[in-house]
Amino acid sequence: MPAAVIERLAPDERATGVSARAARDAVLTAAVDEARAAAVEVADVPTDVGEHLGTSAQADRLISHHFACTMRGYRGWHWIVTLARVPRGKVATVCEVDLLPSDESVLAPEWLPWDQRLEPGDIGPGDVLPFRADDPRLEPGFEKTGDPEIDDVAIGELALARARVLSPAGRDAAAQRWYNGDHGPTSRGSRASAQACGSCGFLELLQGSLGQVFGVCTNAWSPDDGTVVSMNHGCGAHSETDAPERPTDWPEPSAIIDEGAIEVVRTTPVEPTPVEPVETGFDKLNQRSSVEPVETKPAETGFDKLNQRSSVESKSSVEPVETKPADTTEAPPTP
Repeated sequence: MPAAVIERLAPDERATGVSARAARDAVLTAAVDEARAAAVEVADVPTDVGEHLGTSAQADRLISHHFACTMRGYRGWHWIVTLARVPRGKVATVCEVDLLPSDESVLAPEWLPWDQRLEPGDIGPGDVLPFRADDPRLEPGFEKTGDPEIDDVAIGELALARARVLSPAGRDAAAQRWYNGDHGPTSRGSRASAQACGSCGFLELLQGSLGQVFGVCTNAWSPDDGTVVSMNHGCGAHSETDAPERPTDWPEPSAIIDEGAIEVVRTTPVEPTPVEPVETGFDKLNQRSSVEPVETKPAETGFDKLNQRSSVESKSSVEPVETKPADTTEAPPTP
């Protein structure tokens, strides 16, 4: 049988090496009902077998009938029923019934070994990865040279006496993965932070070349506590909390005013009701002050009486006494 199926086959479609006369086998090409009955018998539901798509000649006196598959999840698949007959025979015999995909079918990806299908984060408690002797991320560790100075540095300080250590390719891959991940400068928390981790007192730098870009966060209040962070990463638990806020690199969006959500309410004006003023203590005090003053005579004291006496005496002494002028006419002589 063919490895692939054409979506709609013509009656004269034939495989390589099949003659045109064999492709036009009248007995086999006409046995559509027999082929459909065989497909329905294999299918779970009779309606899973769709319309007849055509035939293909596999060899002399060997014809395959193609039917559309209507089952859910099998878009583009075809039922293929292969019929045969003996030489000079007039009866078609069912050889096999298959369900095969076409070029439009949705298929699973090619099979991969399980150790190649694993991705970061798939390993859980109790899982063990297979050993890879040719892991490109690793290289053989340091071997003793016999020189105490070199061996002390390589083994005591750099810890290179392990069977395998990180290779340059593995180191570069890890640095790129960390820098592009959630603990690099592009994370949401890093963009919102006021200061970078490079100036934080809780950052412990790594050894070697990775220490030029990365360090370990040691702040229990930080969401990155115990993880490797880049120097230009940041969070809200910086040791210098009074650091000025860094301006955002994103443009501020313009304000959106939803005018359609405003409800206009029409009201009728109400005439104000006159209110009589309430008389208060200040009003009474003002009324008293507005009354015309009553003329009162001052009380007469002893000093006033003394002043009256002195004024009377002064008037009596000063007031001139009217005197009559003396009569200067001479009196007539007395006889």
